[in-house]
Amino acid sequence: MTEPAMKVDNITFSYGDLEAVKGITFEVAPGEILGFLGPNGAGKSTTIKILTGQLTPKSGKAQVLGVDVTADDPEMQAQIGVCFEEKNLYESMSGAENLRFFGSLFGLKHVDADDLLRRVGLADRANDRVAKYSKGMRQRLMMARTLVNTPKVLFLDEPTDGLDPVSSQAIRKLIKQEADRGAAVLLTTHDMNEADELSDRVAFINEGKLYAVDTSENLKLQHGRRSVRVRARDEGGIKERTVSLDEAGAGDALRAAVGSPGLMTIHTEEASLEAIFIEMTGRGLEG
Repeated sequence: MTEPAMKVDNITFSYGDLEAVKGITFEVAPGEILGFLGPNGAGKSTTIKILTGQLTPKSGKAQVLGVDVTADDPEMQAQIGVCFEEKNLYESMSGAENLRFFGSLFGLKHVDADDLLRRVGLADRANDRVAKYSKGMRQRLMMARTLVNTPKVLFLDEPTDGLDPVSSQAIRKLIKQEADRGAAVLLTTHDMNEADELSDRVAFINEGKLYAVDTSENLKLQHGRRSVRVRARDEGGIKERTVSLDEAGAGDALRAAVGSPGLMTIHTEEASLEAIFIEMTGRGLEG
């Protein structure tokens, strides 16, 4: 059995009297993307800071690549990549120079900056100073920088927040590629669509408490309606019919509905991750 790349066991953390993380437990396997869903202030970033050794949990244990996160182990730290919302790039350097410099911090003698920049769509701006980069370009450079050491574990904190659709899609594609390579990914986001598109499993966190860890499909089956909505056009106009998949004769009813010559659309009725999150926590992901 493959050992988890990240293992969190009942960790807690407080900022003074504010309990930010309340005994959460989860694992992330190599090659898996776990989407950490929750609104701002839910405890997502605090959890990442604990796993990257920036904060020490008040109680509980957490391991990355089999090493306790409080051990300050350089060998383990050299195998992780971190991308935070805050941009800590050197604006007077070019994109390529930034990547080579950060590679040198890992002791790397050669960094293929051209390939990394190509992967994030910045190959034609490799020699431009970062000061001239847009917000989306800087975020894509941050992602490229996160990958200079070919990490086995990736911590991505809202990597597409506030970006244009083109930059967002470039980063999502890159995240998928890294998971396919075998990297374990912890992706914090309050974007339900992004989590649905990228994640193998999702975790719901709110006010420091973990409410669910499961696949999107399982959560939707558990909380959604097993039904199909069919829209068709006839002489009287457009009519809509909902067929419950749990009722007797559902197969015949569905065949009759979709067999209409005026069939327009067929949609499954399933709960969105946003709706399920609200049902469990009483709070929206954007709240």
